Amino acid sequence: MQYLILRLCHWKHASCFLVMLLLLTACTTAPPSAPTTEAPTPSAEVAATERGMGGTLRLVYFQAPTLLNPHLAGNIKDLEASRITYEPLASFDSAGQLVPFLAAEIPSVENGDVAADGRSVTWRLHADVRWSDGEPFTADDVVFTYEYITNPDVPAAFAGLYTSVSRVEALDDHTVQITFAQPTASWWLPFVGSPGMILPRHIFEQYNGLNADDAPANLLPVGTGPYIVDSFQPQEVIFLATDLVRTYRIVYVPNPYFRDPDKPYFARIELRGGGTSGVAIRAVMEEGSADYAWNPQVSPEEVRELEANGIGSILTSFESRIHFLQLNFTDPQRGSSPAFPNPIFEDKRVRQAFAYAINRERIAEEVYGVLGQPEDDYLLTPDYYKSPEILYTYDKARARALLEAAGWVDTNGDGIREKDGTTLRVVYHVPVNPQYQEIQQIVADELRSIGFDVERVLRDPNDFFGDPALTNSWIRFNADIAGAGWLSNSPDPVPHMAYWTCSDIPTAENGWTGFNISRWCNESYDELLTEASTELDEERREQMFMQLNDMLIEDVAFVTLVQIARVAAVSNTLQGLT
Repeated sequence: MQYLILRLCHWKHASCFLVMLLLLTACTTAPPSAPTTEAPTPSAEVAATERGMGGTLRLVYFQAPTLLNPHLAGNIKDLEASRITYEPLASFDSAGQLVPFLAAEIPSVENGDVAADGRSVTWRLHADVRWSDGEPFTADDVVFTYEYITNPDVPAAFAGLYTSVSRVEALDDHTVQITFAQPTASWWLPFVGSPGMILPRHIFEQYNGLNADDAPANLLPVGTGPYIVDSFQPQEVIFLATDLVRTYRIVYVPNPYFRDPDKPYFARIELRGGGTSGVAIRAVMEEGSADYAWNPQVSPEEVRELEANGIGSILTSFESRIHFLQLNFTDPQRGSSPAFPNPIFEDKRVRQAFAYAINRERIAEEVYGVLGQPEDDYLLTPDYYKSPEILYTYDKARARALLEAAGWVDTNGDGIREKDGTTLRVVYHVPVNPQYQEIQQIVADELRSIGFDVERVLRDPNDFFGDPALTNSWIRFNADIAGAGWLSNSPDPVPHMAYWTCSDIPTAENGWTGFNISRWCNESYDELLTEASTELDEERREQMFMQLNDMLIEDVAFVTLVQIARVAAVSNTLQGLT
């Protein structure tokens, strides 16, 4: 069976570990209304046995990838575009089992490669792997990737996942040993999944520092994966709301040095990025001009209408993805620096009023239908880590009482509360997106009903989720509230929970790295997470992670609204997608 290795999950944002295997076997005949030019070769009979026999695979992402260095990116759109060319040592399949990629086998206590005391793991690598420029892949590239990620001068997105590592050594050309500073239950975190993609030393060594952003390979990568980038070009400029948005087109072709001569199945991949999720899903399910659309966010009614065309279908699964509200603990008027608390949200009672004021059931039903369900927890998967506590229910009377107790009172009868001459006013940012905008409207209505003045602002999604150098980026957070999607793709909760540590707060001083966008900081939380990270007794770890979840929710570090099904739009010509 032929397959193309693609990461088709999310993320989360932010930290991505699970890899989906797009099993590319045969393709059925396309519907008459679907264009067939450069579409996957129609054939229900022919087995995939030769490289490139599948024609062109057409992917469309409404958030345009703009960077193909996975360790500088940190955004799902860039990670997925990078994953087509780069590989980790291993990743997880949909059943939660580790699958080797650059590794020749999976380490275990039984085969002696995982130390019984949890202090080290040894990875044995494939000996026949070459980079796409023909240079051999060796254990030294793994060592270099660690040096690159942990270099304080490199703004590496996933440096926090490697803090438990004390040493990475090449025992020989095809054996790597990772030593941990203390016993580590999640020995498989380093170099696994999207944050574990390996970089070539001979390409990046001269850019391992303050000049990391200048590496040509950030756009034209040299990887070990099945494809190489043939071109990465901006396309047309379109209007999105009031902003001009540039779209991009990335063309991939087979890596001539890929280790399996019969793979990859497709002769070409075209990834188009930019625009809106509505445009993306219609490219698959209405126009037939694409085979796969990433993360389309449309209403259940639109899904039914589009599926009736008979050209494509929607795949869904409930996992760990949530829509939640980031609350800015710092003052956006003063650069969202931890040195300056947000004068509204520094009072816990105001944050609690937020948590009580929002009708999660309404949001789930009206915005997502069967694609969403109300949720107030943060840690949802694996399900044995989910806390049984329900800390905040929909209760506007209690929300109003909390605001009164905090000193916010409507003194002039205009419906807006004041305190010490200051109006209870918040700025609420979301990217241009149908679901985000609907949720923004509902949340704004709920908050106004308890005395808030809410300014709603829309942002270009490519800026919002893009380079932190952009003032309007989510990471910079020049607002009081921001809507966001988030998920965990790791069977171990450590990276998912580590986003909320004090050290993960993005600041101007650290180059805006880190994903603690709310700027919430609790030393007790950090200490418990450190303890849980080294706890080898699984039952004790479960209780610790439930407690960590409850600390986040009770203190209202953010407000979780709904759990959202993972969604992809897939052409009926594309078969075998997991």
